[in-house]
Amino acid sequence: MSRPLRIELGGALYHVTARGDRKDHIFRFDSDRMTWLTLLGETCDRFNLAVLAYCQMTNHFHILLETVDGQLSRGMRHLNGNYSQYFNRAHGLVGHVFQGRFQAILCQRERYMKELARYIELNPVRANMMALPSEWPWSSYNATMDMVDGPSWLRTDELLAHFDSNRHEARLAYEEFVVAGMGGPSPLRAVSNQLLLGDEEFCARVADTRPEGNLMELKRSQRRAIARPLAEYFVEFRDPKEAMARAYRSLAYSMPEIAGFARVSVKTVSRAVAAFERTY
Repeated sequence: MSRPLRIELGGALYHVTARGDRKDHIFRFDSDRMTWLTLLGETCDRFNLAVLAYCQMTNHFHILLETVDGQLSRGMRHLNGNYSQYFNRAHGLVGHVFQGRFQAILCQRERYMKELARYIELNPVRANMMALPSEWPWSSYNATMDMVDGPSWLRTDELLAHFDSNRHEARLAYEEFVVAGMGGPSPLRAVSNQLLLGDEEFCARVADTRPEGNLMELKRSQRRAIARPLAEYFVEFRDPKEAMARAYRSLAYSMPEIAGFARVSVKTVSRAVAAFERTY
């Protein structure tokens, strides 16, 4: 089974989700939700993470967070692992609590931070669980609006600063922004390859970043999301055989795809790859 791609960057913004195994509930009682929040705070302290928004649903959760020094995977393994142990122990269960690994989307801060916070805090409204986000106590919305005291690990100042330098005015602007988004489209529709959310320039910058783990374990679509465009190989390498071989060795392109681009047969690509591997 292919594993999710992880691009670990310091100072990056991620939209993180995890879902219950077989779509089962991961929160049965308020005590479960409180335990998860405590563990999230511990995770932030230990792995230097900053939460900008969150929402606990019934069978999944959403977090919008920053990785100060690139410890996303370690932090989420800590959170999900410890919560799974608690949940099974508390409810007399065994086995997986979560459906596989968590999903993390690397997001362009300037373009999507506000939209993602709104999307996350509107989840209960979108699911027809509540009429207003303020009616759902298990998200960051009420703390952001200063209706309740928020935990120290929730960085409401950073989110509100994108609306106004005055906190009162910022809250009013954010409230208006959230209401305007009710019934609107999800920003996640623009996600590229279940991996990136940003404009072309942002995605190009990320393409130079090497992901954590073994590329062979990734879906080809995700390898391609961080790969160089196929045409660049033929510009950089004068020998077309070397260009074809290097493109294939990137793991992002199949031999038929390379053959179609270069207008040669698949056998020609195969021979070029074999010759390259004997030489290098």
